[in-house]
Amino acid sequence: MNHSPHSRPLARFALSLGMVGALAAPLAASADDLPRGYYPLPEEGDLVGSVYTVEADEEDTLVDIGHDHGIGYNEMVRANPEVSIWYPGEGTQVTIPGQFILPDAPRTGIVVNVAEMRLYYYPPAANGEQRQVQTYPIAVGRMDWKTPLGTTTITEMVRNPAWYPPASIRREHAEAGKPLPGVVPPGPENPMGSRKMRLGIPGYLIHGTNKPEGVGMRVTHGCIRMLPEDVEGLFDQLSVGTRVRLVNEPFKLGWSDGTLYVQAYPYLEEDEDEGATLERVTAAIDKVDATIDGAEYPVDYSRLKAVVEVPNGVPVALEEPEPANPQRLPGSLYDHIELVASEQTLLNQISHEG
Repeated sequence: MNHSPHSRPLARFALSLGMVGALAAPLAASADDLPRGYYPLPEEGDLVGSVYTVEADEEDTLVDIGHDHGIGYNEMVRANPEVSIWYPGEGTQVTIPGQFILPDAPRTGIVVNVAEMRLYYYPPAANGEQRQVQTYPIAVGRMDWKTPLGTTTITEMVRNPAWYPPASIRREHAEAGKPLPGVVPPGPENPMGSRKMRLGIPGYLIHGTNKPEGVGMRVTHGCIRMLPEDVEGLFDQLSVGTRVRLVNEPFKLGWSDGTLYVQAYPYLEEDEDEGATLERVTAAIDKVDATIDGAEYPVDYSRLKAVVEVPNGVPVALEEPEPANPQRLPGSLYDHIELVASEQTLLNQISHEG
């Protein structure tokens, strides 16, 4: 996270000064003017996008709706637990969890958050232009073929690649009774899709897919799969040497307009033994306390606990709400007096009945 509430007054003052020359400056593009998955990169803060709802048509599936809005399988299922995956039904209100806290990583090149199953790209901007961030759903490695972490670069870029299945994958398919050929040519049967970007970590790629329904799930042999239209659009913007950071952040914090938000995702299966829920809650509290850095920020710790215990991937504001009745706080002396009075009344009734 790059910014705290301490920088807000200065930012607002600078903004007010900047209004003087606003008419002479080019207008920054709003999110509504940008393609799907493109957002203005906030100069102050860490939050992009929004959560909104759409109405399903008769022929829609939850997966189709998600792909139309740049959201992967698991993201859609978590945000719509009561909605049928394959038949939401005409007129059903479907939540699009399209708001994201940017990962705690340098905002350059590509950042892949494996826990989130999402890729972020920070393209360079020409002088005077507002910077942007692009974000796309991805599929990552399953538990026995997990996607690696670390910093690397793109070392090769190929259009319409052939696929040469590694020996380990050919062996796995053979054991399942579905042997693979030594090479799969470009085309609709190629699991690489139409674009392939090789990483500096041997054996790992960013590529398209011929099975887009798996994007947003842990289904790969460690590579990063993208929707066909997403990988083609991203491919045209990149070059050999682009830096790629692969991180695992199931718990993210970020500021927006002076409010601290939290966004949490389920832990990867292989991380389940790293700590019980109580330990995760404790770690989250420590991270929040370090982020506010001693400031008198009204953190709602009960809300933080709920997010960690049931992570659904939707950003939640951690600002403690004002009490409905400031004159009377939960757990106060007034509650204690009422409890004692109620107990005494009950005892009086029992003694009179006896």
